[in-house]
Amino acid sequence: MTPTHFTFSAAFLLGLAGLAFHRTHLLSALLCLEGMMLSLFLALSLWTLELNATNFSASPMLLLAFSACEASAGLALLVATARTHGTDHLQSLNLLQC
Repeated sequence: MTPTHFTFSAAFLLGLAGLAFHRTHLLSALLCLEGMMLSLFLALSLWTLELNATNFSASPMLLLAFSACEASAGLALLVATARTHGTDHLQSLNLLQC
């Protein structure tokens, strides 16, 4: 495993660990998801450059577009949650409550 592959794998795993173990605020969960998507984008871009594959050259841009859509949906949920509940603590959210 090259140092660049190790760096991208470690960045993804750190984002996953942050998402799994540090779930107090919705904003921190969204930031961990964005870190994971950024590491995936960089790894996919590096992979297409290493293989010199023109077939996969649109894949990083497609992933980046989906990441932007995920970020906008997450921020919209954060604003809606902060307006209705007054906080973004994940412990105060109840999915069974209307």
